[in-house]
Amino acid sequence: MPPPTYIALIRGINVGAAARIPMAELRSCCEQLGLAAVRSYIQSGNLIFGARKPADRLEAEIERAIERRFGLAVPVIIRAAADWPAYVEGNPFPEASAREPNLVMLALSKRAPSPSAEEALRERAAGGERIARVGDAVWIHYARGATKSKVFPGLLDKLIGSPVTTRNWRTVLKLHELACGVAG
Repeated sequence: MPPPTYIALIRGINVGAAARIPMAELRSCCEQLGLAAVRSYIQSGNLIFGARKPADRLEAEIERAIERRFGLAVPVIIRAAADWPAYVEGNPFPEASAREPNLVMLALSKRAPSPSAEEALRERAAGGERIARVGDAVWIHYARGATKSKVFPGLLDKLIGSPVTTRNWRTVLKLHELACGVAG
């Protein structure tokens, strides 16, 4: 029986000129940890693999391996592929996702979001931005784009209470397809 499938989201790599990691080298690094069938999607730190360890242990192992091999201390956030359909089905902004898939973001954090996170983020939203918490995810519709928003990564970390990374709706669907074999 194959091991359970996981999706790892690595924050802050290959964005701009800093923190560059070639995906082939990242896959190799993860294979050396014993992860099975390691695949990557685009250059921004999305991995799909099989493993028989719990997600929190895998996060720590991958973080240490990236720091040792590439000299980068970056958060790794992992979810079981079996949990991914709930993210796809739980998207609270389906109309915006259909019109503007790059402006709807799934934000996942290392630990469950703080109980006050949703309201605190809504208080900072401006220009038609919408925020919704669904389960352990926070969804953000950046109506005018993320670069013009006051809801930025450092604020997400602070208000949610642990490191956060975001993926746009297109990437969410593609990871769903790759990890779960379901076309988005």
